[in-house]
Amino acid sequence: MSDTFAVEGFNPIGSVSILDGNGVASENHAEAATNPSAIPETVAMPVESQNQKELYERSRQSLQSIANKLNRFYDEMFTGHKDEIAKLSVEIARKVLMQKLENGEYEIEPIIKEAIKSSPSQQDLVVHLNPEDMAAHEKAMQENNDQALTGIKFVADQNIGPAECTLESPKGTIESKINEHLDQIAKTLVNTV
Repeated sequence: MSDTFAVEGFNPIGSVSILDGNGVASENHAEAATNPSAIPETVAMPVESQNQKELYERSRQSLQSIANKLNRFYDEMFTGHKDEIAKLSVEIARKVLMQKLENGEYEIEPIIKEAIKSSPSQQDLVVHLNPEDMAAHEKAMQENNDQALTGIKFVADQNIGPAECTLESPKGTIESKINEHLDQIAKTLVNTV
């Protein structure tokens, strides 16, 4: 017989018996060891190894079932709470932004430039700024000699919050408000998460 086989198990095999064609253990083990043609067609697997194999398979199936259930639970939890996750993320961002605003840790120029980019008209623009931001803007204009904002009229407006601005043009008004930006981010998060 030229075929070989392998037996896998958790513990070493305690004993192997060579069986004859009737399933009876062979008395001549030495002949079977030295003469491969004397090995009968049937080799018995110890009952203990078969039980371990069955136990292993049941354990593997149980673990796979548990993993599948956990994955479904995770997907359901995430899907069911994506709105809350998005809202919580935006509220955290809002708190961080408000702290930065209170500490004056922002530059007004990038905010103004971003609002101007979204304006349908680039001519005859009037930008309304918070009075403190107006002072910071005038100081930055003198220090940096920034030519990008020349030709635009700037007005101090007590109704505008810090780090916000309102842009007036002949074609309409654009407001750059923090809360509106955060609300837009929240909507985007809910739709993409």
